[in-house]
Amino acid sequence: MGVLGAIARQLDTIIGPGVMLLFPLYASVRAIESPSTLDDQQWLTYWVLYSFITLFELSANKILAWFPIWPYLKLVFCMWLVLPMFNGAAYVYGNFVRKYTKIVYDHDLIGYSKNNEEQRKVLQMMSLDARKAVERYIDRYGPDAFDKIIRSAGREARKH
Repeated sequence: MGVLGAIARQLDTIIGPGVMLLFPLYASVRAIESPSTLDDQQWLTYWVLYSFITLFELSANKILAWFPIWPYLKLVFCMWLVLPMFNGAAYVYGNFVRKYTKIVYDHDLIGYSKNNEEQRKVLQMMSLDARKAVERYIDRYGPDAFDKIIRSAGREARKH
């Protein structure tokens, strides 16, 4: 039981670097090499949030030393930010960072018209994988075909 207890106490130092640094580093390099810009947003956002966490730790390290659970909370939060099934970094960016930084989002998603707010709303509700699939669809069939799909989905939703 002593070995398992020691491993459990050091879980953040064993798993943390892989979850918080190695996997995001690998995914960031893949995002840079991919033609899509959608995965770039996830990983740029992750690194911004990770930088905020690190700055918070550096400035509050004397206070955080009193909370032995802090490293585990940080590990769980970073796992939520990193893991593709949660897409946490994009969620935090879309729901918190974008609202408070007031950065003008003046380029359109996937080459759409800036005036088409409905398309932007639809895309922001999708997961990263779904947005990539939509991007491929639009590259193949054009933005008008995507508009038709949105309109028909809206009609179907109103039926039910």
